[in-house]
Amino acid sequence: MTDAARPDSSTAAGGTLSYEQAGVNYDLIDPLKVAAQRAAAATAGNLAVHGFSEIAASRGESAYVVDVGPFYLASIVECLGSKALVADEMKALTGRSFYDSIAQDTIAMAINDLITVGATPLVVQAYWAAGGSDWFGDAQRAQALVAGWKQACDTCGVAWGGGETPALAGIVEAGRIDLAASCTGIVNPKSRLSVGDKLAAGDAIVLLASSGIHANGLSLARKLVERLPQGYLTEVAPGLSYGEALLAPTLLYSPVTEALARAGIVPHYSANITGHGWRKLLRHPSTFTYRIHAVPPVPPVLKFIQQQAQQDDQEAYGTLNMGAGFALFVAADEAQRCVEIAQAQGIAAMVAGHIEAGPKRLVVEPLGIEWGDDALQLR
Repeated sequence: MTDAARPDSSTAAGGTLSYEQAGVNYDLIDPLKVAAQRAAAATAGNLAVHGFSEIAASRGESAYVVDVGPFYLASIVECLGSKALVADEMKALTGRSFYDSIAQDTIAMAINDLITVGATPLVVQAYWAAGGSDWFGDAQRAQALVAGWKQACDTCGVAWGGGETPALAGIVEAGRIDLAASCTGIVNPKSRLSVGDKLAAGDAIVLLASSGIHANGLSLARKLVERLPQGYLTEVAPGLSYGEALLAPTLLYSPVTEALARAGIVPHYSANITGHGWRKLLRHPSTFTYRIHAVPPVPPVLKFIQQQAQQDDQEAYGTLNMGAGFALFVAADEAQRCVEIAQAQGIAAMVAGHIEAGPKRLVVEPLGIEWGDDALQLR
C-alpha cells in the first residue's frame, strides 16, 4: 500500500482535516523564512562593488529586484512541492503520464511569483533531482516532462537556459523526483516596477481565476485520499476523477501581466495566491483594510476538498486559492479594463473588492469571514 493510500487513525474516522494535520505547519516554517530574510538583507551591500543596489522594498516580496542602471533585474526560485506524488499515483492507476502538466506547474510557481514585481520573465532554469538514475529511464515520463517544460516556456515567451538533473539516492526517495525552477526577469522601463509603493485607499482588487488547486495545498489533498473509498479515482464531477482534477495544470499569468503592460496599465501591487490562501491578499506591509464584495466560483475539486475535509470557509479560504489564483491591485478606473484584458488572454477575472483606509485586515463580506494583521507573518 502506498503512503498516499495508507489509513491513519487521525483522519480515517472523519472530522475536520486541517493543513497542519496534513504535515504543513506555517507557524514552524515562517519564522525560518523571517530569519533568513534578515540575514539575507545584511548581504545587500555586496552589490555595491558592482555598482548595483537592491530595491529594498522587494525584500519579503515574491521576487527580489536589483537596480542595474537602465533597468531592474528580478529573480526567483521555487519548487513544485508534492504534486508530483499525485502524478505518480495516477500513472499507477491509469497508465497515463501527467508530467507535461507537472512541468507547467513547476514553471508557474516561479513565473507567477516573478511577475508580481512587474517583471517580464526572460530565462528559466530547471532543477530536476531524482531519487536515483532509474527515474530518468521511464522514457514516456521523461519526454512528457521535457515537452511540458518547453511548452510552458513558449507560453510565457521565456528561454529555457539549462538546468541540473542530479540523482540523489538517500536524499530523495527512490522512484520520486523533486522539481524546481528559477527564473530571471527584467523590469523595463523602470516605471513597471510594482512593489506596493503606490498602493492606496480606493484601489480596486481584481482577482484572476485559478484552474483548480494549482500546486499549493497538495499535502492536504493527498491526506484526504485516506477518506475516499475510491481514492484518486473518486469522481468530483461527472467524468472527472479526484486525481485528474488535482492535476489540472497551474495557470500561467504572465501573458496577462504582459498584456496589461502593453495597454499601459501598471498594477500598484500584485499577489500570487498560493500557500496561505486568500491571506496572501494581506502580503504588503502597508496598513489598509481589504474589502471583498464578490467571490469567484469555486472549482469543483476545491469545493470537494472543503466538503470532504469538513473545513469551514475560514479554514478553506485561508489555505487554498478557492478559485482565485492571482490578485491585481489597480487604480479603480482601470479595474474593468484589467478584467477585459485578462479575459482576452483566456483567463477569467472579476473586480472583487477595494482597498480602504483602516486597520490592516481582510474582510470577505459574502462569506462573513475576516483576517487581521496577525494572519500572515512573512517578514
